Amino acid sequence: MIVQELQAESNRLQTVLNSILAVLDPSAKQAQIKKLEEIVASPTLWDDPENARTVTSQLSRLQAEVEKLNGLSNRTADLDVLIELAEAENDAETLVEAEHEFRALAADIEALEIRTLLSGEYDERDALVSIRSEAGGVDAADWAAMLLRMYLRWAERHGYTTEVYDISYAEEAGIKSATFAVKEPFAYGMLSIEQGTHRLIRISPFDNQGRRHTSFAGVDVLPVTEETDNIEIPDSDIRIDVFRSSGPGGQSVNTTDSAVRITHLPTGLVVSCQNEKSQLQNKVAAMAVLQSRLLEKARAEKEAEMKGLLSDGNSWGSQIRNYVLHPFQMVKDVRSGHEVGNAETVLNGEIDAFLDAGIRWRRQSGLR
Repeated sequence: MIVQELQAESNRLQTVLNSILAVLDPSAKQAQIKKLEEIVASPTLWDDPENARTVTSQLSRLQAEVEKLNGLSNRTADLDVLIELAEAENDAETLVEAEHEFRALAADIEALEIRTLLSGEYDERDALVSIRSEAGGVDAADWAAMLLRMYLRWAERHGYTTEVYDISYAEEAGIKSATFAVKEPFAYGMLSIEQGTHRLIRISPFDNQGRRHTSFAGVDVLPVTEETDNIEIPDSDIRIDVFRSSGPGGQSVNTTDSAVRITHLPTGLVVSCQNEKSQLQNKVAAMAVLQSRLLEKARAEKEAEMKGLLSDGNSWGSQIRNYVLHPFQMVKDVRSGHEVGNAETVLNGEIDAFLDAGIRWRRQSGLR
């Protein structure tokens, strides 16, 4: 890339960043930070530990956002200086350095641009993700386990905190279902595009004749509830059962009845948690999952009522993506049309391009 082309691309990038800054408004965020800092400085802050954690978490998130925005602004200015230096001294090595920084900066700004498209009611929240095997027998159970690994690897790549609440192992291989949380601002907005049925085509490792099999797994993504949601669950509306945690093959992994299953009697919703060490911890985690499911159910019913539609309670259950491992490799999203030829990298957690394409598709389709 010659200097003039790189300068033109840098100018374009600056224009994109300016439009992002206009939406995210770092000055307003800085004003929020100042107010929160005054609250944090109060000696009575920790009289209410739950509120204190909420305030300090919000403060940390806003500080990190402003730091990122300021950092991008500084990097664009530094890039212009680097380009000018390469042109003034006719230095090929400096030009190569500027090109590398431009590509890195462009990727970071594009990722931030996607954030501006997340404006749904719950998009800023942590995400609660559930995966379940569907049609396909043992292959479907194995496929559900592969998806669980894919999402956990994605979170790990980004440094996001995850917490696995429950895994129900299948008898032969894989899992029947799993539920985990991604604790990162806007995790729900990013991952909600993953709701639906994921289809895998491959040579089955469980077929002695080496035949090609198609299997399905479903993904459900919910926003984590907050105190302001007012999701109250009377004790009379739930039944709590305790049981012994189990591992792969049905083997017991805990010698006490610490696992908890909660049934919400009015709706029939059932949630369980077995990954914490104590029964009390598992109960708290299971109640949080139940609250998120009830919150999403209320949201879906309200949305259906506003649209004059009858909700079937399973609007996320349609096929959204195909993963092909044989006779060739391909992953294709049936909504956005985004496609890649290296399925292995996707299954190793490189799904950002699919998330970005899905979020853009959703905005263009006017779905949120």
